[in-house]
Amino acid sequence: MAEEQPNVFLFYPNLIGYGRIILAILACYAMSDCPFTAMLCYALSAGLDAIDGMVARAYNQSSRFGAMLDQLTDRCGTMALCMALCKFYPDSVFWLQMSTVIDIASHWLHLHATDLTHAETHKKSDNPILHLYYTNRSFLGFMCGGNEAFYLILYVRAFWPGPTIFGIYLLSYLAAIAFPIALVKSAISLVHLVTAAQTVVKYDTDAILAKRLHVTKSD
Repeated sequence: MAEEQPNVFLFYPNLIGYGRIILAILACYAMSDCPFTAMLCYALSAGLDAIDGMVARAYNQSSRFGAMLDQLTDRCGTMALCMALCKFYPDSVFWLQMSTVIDIASHWLHLHATDLTHAETHKKSDNPILHLYYTNRSFLGFMCGGNEAFYLILYVRAFWPGPTIFGIYLLSYLAAIAFPIALVKSAISLVHLVTAAQTVVKYDTDAILAKRLHVTKSD
């Protein structure tokens, strides 16, 4: 009797992923004038990111589609939030653009390099920084959570800066605390970009040399 073909689309972690997408879309819809709704939906979508991985491991339902879905939801969600922040902080548009570009480019190339080399997961790397980033879940959670918190704080601050403490708004203090985390997260993304580029170039180099060797043998 033939084994039943698994429906990857309906894997439990992927169902959670679809829920994350719906929440992210609702957050985007509300971002212009409903900050509480937007923040709640965005935070829930980001929070579920930690759950889908646990569910995937618990039910042995890890998949490349799930990894791609997870990454796309993360990247697009952060990009959408940064687009909204460009409206509220026009003087910081360039830095928000650079943050988004680095984030998307690095993760896209990293995933592409993973698939190109047929690696089992994108969460393995010989680079010591990326190895720490992906193998230490506490560090990974701290960096990702702190990064998201920074942008969310900026978003909330645009509507409600909070009470003043020594003449400075509370949300400004919190943003200053979270900013170094977001900065380090961007630096790690640059490491992603460089190492992924090196992997792709090595793949190209090996392919070119193999082709030349084949031509030489044919001659």
